[in-house]
Amino acid sequence: MAFFCRVSIVLLLAGTAPAAMADGVLDAIDAARSAYQGGDMQQTLEELSNAQQLVREMNTAGLSAFLPGPPSGWTRALSNESMTGRSIFGGGVGASAVYSSGDAQFGVTLMADNAVVQALAGLLGDIDSVSVGDKIMIGTQPFLEQSGELTGLVDGRIIVQAVGASVEAMRPVLERIDFAGLAQFGR
Repeated sequence: MAFFCRVSIVLLLAGTAPAAMADGVLDAIDAARSAYQGGDMQQTLEELSNAQQLVREMNTAGLSAFLPGPPSGWTRALSNESMTGRSIFGGGVGASAVYSSGDAQFGVTLMADNAVVQALAGLLGDIDSVSVGDKIMIGTQPFLEQSGELTGLVDGRIIVQAVGASVEAMRPVLERIDFAGLAQFGR
């Protein structure tokens, strides 16, 4: 019981998830423990998987907070598609939004701690040596521009990608991202 109280307080003070979701994680962990003690390994795995999914959902909500509001004259729609635990990308979390103004629209996607990020980290970690595309700066954050698609790597583990409009149209949204805060995501 003391462990439950300490974990709940830490989660609530960290502001990473609503209390109900934190309680769901702890409930799933408690159910897994009970199943394990009862010898039901399949139920143990299911409950641990449920707890893992709930934690990913909390991380996705936290990552979504880094998608900035729209500039004046634009709207933002957060993606309804869950990007949590995308097995084809090797797990991790992601968040995306579509920004629109009249006929113009583009998407911004954030992906953290997955196989795609790991695969691209070597390339994006040294943009100056990439022979394809152009390096542009958004504040102090380097991005690779290829055919109107902007891709940056934050803290060696988070990809920021914008695609669908001109660099000039996407720049004001990207400039609103708190890259320093994003680098601390999940730590």
